[in-house]
Amino acid sequence: MDKKQLEERLIAEEEDDLKKRVWNESKRICKIAIPSIMTRVASFGMVVVTQSFLGHIGDVELATYALIQSIFVRFMHGILMGMSSATETLCGQAFGAGHQNMMAIYLQRSWIVDGITATLMVPLFIFATPIIRFLGQEEELAVKAGPISLWFIPTIYSFVVSMTTSMFLQAQLKNLIVGWLSMASFVIHVFLSWVFVIRFKWGVNGAMAAVNMSGWIMVVGQLVYVIGGWCPNTWTGFSNAAFLDMFSILKLSISSGVMICLELWYYSILVLMAGYTKNATVAIDAFSIW
Repeated sequence: MDKKQLEERLIAEEEDDLKKRVWNESKRICKIAIPSIMTRVASFGMVVVTQSFLGHIGDVELATYALIQSIFVRFMHGILMGMSSATETLCGQAFGAGHQNMMAIYLQRSWIVDGITATLMVPLFIFATPIIRFLGQEEELAVKAGPISLWFIPTIYSFVVSMTTSMFLQAQLKNLIVGWLSMASFVIHVFLSWVFVIRFKWGVNGAMAAVNMSGWIMVVGQLVYVIGGWCPNTWTGFSNAAFLDMFSILKLSISSGVMICLELWYYSILVLMAGYTKNATVAIDAFSIW
């Protein structure tokens, strides 16, 4: 074999090796990314499905839901999502360092911190009518906001558990179960929305009941998986240590929560400003659908 043939053979081997490494890396990325995509699509899809069914009930109901969803729920969702990212950071570090026994403690601390935060935000939903009226929105929307906003209180508590538990599972490369549970809850949500709104004619109450039931089905599934023995190395049971050293996780959670909350509020401002237009109900409906 002459020198030229040897060089060509080496180049071919390097190309084959590169293709193999790219393929293997792509499989690893897909293994992580696809379940995350499933989770995000299902989460967003539940909002879209609820909007679709409320659109069959009435324009005012759709606009009111859009206001609460865009202003209050997005605000709360952003804070809790950011705070849950602190759980992902701490659990990821613990898993990588081999301190898997600490992951359950971090998870429980996050439940406590996020749960207290959600409770402090509950008055936003209780006093939705005067708040929306204070923001200068139409009186009809403000009045309708009161009953609908109360339905979101169980939803924000489901966020507390589902977001933190998802981060706990993803940190140990168990995000496939999160993806499947998300898709299952989405399918159930579509079915329940159809049954409650179309078949039983329960209106707004039926649509919001479907939101809460499907959201908590996701939570129950995650807790059964974590506590039921499928995370033997990382779930060591409930511990009093979860109440110790709360300041560090509180500091990390708040900084992350504020950052993501501000990012999500860019879109909320559009819906809020739509409420000041001449035909506010139609404008809010259009912006929320867009």
